[in-house]
Amino acid sequence: MSLRRHALIPAALLPLLLPLAACSTTPDPVRAKGPAAGGFPYTVTNCGVKTTFDAPPKRVVTMNQHVTEVMIELGLTTSLVGTAWLDDAVLPEYKKAYDSVPVIAEEYPSKEKLLAADPDFVYGGYVSAFAAKDGRTRDDLKGAGIDTRLNLENCAKGKTSMDDVFREVTEVGRTFGVADRAAAWTAEARTALAATAAALEDVKPVPVFVYDSGDKTAFTAGGKGIGNEMIERAGGRNVFADLDKSFGDATWEQVVARAPEVIVIYDYGSTTVAQKKKRLLEDPVLRDVPAVKNKRFAVLPLSDAVLGVRAPAAVGRLADQLHPEAGE
Repeated sequence: MSLRRHALIPAALLPLLLPLAACSTTPDPVRAKGPAAGGFPYTVTNCGVKTTFDAPPKRVVTMNQHVTEVMIELGLTTSLVGTAWLDDAVLPEYKKAYDSVPVIAEEYPSKEKLLAADPDFVYGGYVSAFAAKDGRTRDDLKGAGIDTRLNLENCAKGKTSMDDVFREVTEVGRTFGVADRAAAWTAEARTALAATAAALEDVKPVPVFVYDSGDKTAFTAGGKGIGNEMIERAGGRNVFADLDKSFGDATWEQVVARAPEVIVIYDYGSTTVAQKKKRLLEDPVLRDVPAVKNKRFAVLPLSDAVLGVRAPAAVGRLADQLHPEAGE
């Protein structure tokens, strides 16, 4: 894993999600249905930073893919003057919108490059987006006249839940005067989650280990992040739910002792899913782990498994993989 170590299928949800399986047409993710609503001034406290907006921001830079997708889903692409750090493939329904936004850096931009985009708002997906060593703290940017937002997964108290996803979308919607779009998305998300829950009503949770990355140790999903709740909602039990972080390291001996029956691989970056599977299958330490013995793997793109608009629909896709029998 790279910078996320020190921070922490369609994203446009199906209007009606059939339990665990079906695929239907998705709505246009750019929800530009009429003019932005009123509701200003709007005051919000985000991760300890209180900001009052007299009007929607007009020039926004997003740093990290999942927050870029929140903006696209809410029909706010025209407000974006720059983006940075793409974790995995852009979904087809987002590609046209994403391609219309200048990529100001492959990873995080320098402070100088960020300021050159002349933003009035910077939206970060991880704490590392506002790194002090790079001169990009929220205070630094405020001093330059730039408001900021940090994705709630980085500052939620206790376990992150799907309610935090709804809050994230709601607050961004209010900030940009499109509360109606945020409410419509939330209603669809709740419908999708309810359909998945109904389909899984009688299943027994399966023990799950998330393999994000790592060789000497296993970088995995802990109990504090949205990934943990996604596993639970998909009919699984995260064997590292006791790890009090969104992401953290575990020893391979711990993996063996906790005997996961399914390994969920997060797909992103230069290491392919095939390479990750090979590493797990060829490790003699893991040969007696039930998931390895039975070659039971599930796969999620990283952008599905963080606090963003993909998460509710991704629960259904993960449930399909953990409990294929439930959709039959």
